[in-house]
Amino acid sequence: MSLNDDILKNIVATNSDTAVVDYLDQHRGKVFSSTGGWFPGKGVFSHGYSMLEELVGEKSYFQILILNATGKMVDRPLADWVEAIYGCMSWPDPRIWCNQIGALAGAARTSVIAATTIGAMAADSRTYGPRTRLEGVKFIQGALKQYKMGATPEEIVAAAAEKTRGKPYIVGYIRPIAKGDERIEAMEKISKKLNLTAGEHLELAYKIEQVLIDKYDERMNINGYVCAFLSDYGFTGQEMYQMFAAMVASGVTACYVDTYKRPPDTFLPLRCDDIDYQGPARRAVPD
Repeated sequence: MSLNDDILKNIVATNSDTAVVDYLDQHRGKVFSSTGGWFPGKGVFSHGYSMLEELVGEKSYFQILILNATGKMVDRPLADWVEAIYGCMSWPDPRIWCNQIGALAGAARTSVIAATTIGAMAADSRTYGPRTRLEGVKFIQGALKQYKMGATPEEIVAAAAEKTRGKPYIVGYIRPIAKGDERIEAMEKISKKLNLTAGEHLELAYKIEQVLIDKYDERMNINGYVCAFLSDYGFTGQEMYQMFAAMVASGVTACYVDTYKRPPDTFLPLRCDDIDYQGPARRAVPD
């Protein structure tokens, strides 16, 4: 452990001003990285790997993406699985909220990078996008602990229903527009093709889904599936959040390009009388 690591642990343990000052003094005028960096004449490194000798041309882009996001080097089949999920999450439909921002940006003639970045930021939501992995993983990993202690899937769902005093709201199991999720079937085919087997989290996720089908006519969505599947491969919710930071980017870019080719400022036009104004009535302005 380095001196800087010792100081950082002291900050966490004591939360003292002295520890903070010591840490800042050690870093004064210097840039530190525990991930890697570029050393002119020697190479570029990420988590102990030489990028130009061990990664570029040797590992897939998604293996490198997962390494940079989590510090874990995964086998190619699992990286290909994550790449397939990215494809499931990047639909070129301008009605989708983050894509709509990309489309508006194209109509306004911003740069493609600005449009894609803003669209990706719009997906960073507690109800939609990569942030939901945090709650989805918290649920399924907690549910598995309960299951191993003797709770049944029915009891796990009942506990969730009790919290909402009615129909259970479980992140990963409700879809606002449609029931079920066609992407799960597609990903199951991918999993089979890549010889990636289901583990205990995903097996429980399907048992919970069956309870929801029988009692509430609800099914698992792609978020619940991803959280359970990647939990079986040892990922935390925070790691999944980091891995999927740019998952909607391709769809946003597609919607930007679509409107950029059209006349400017023509996406989703509205007339004044399209607005349902419900404020104070029209009134005269005093002289």
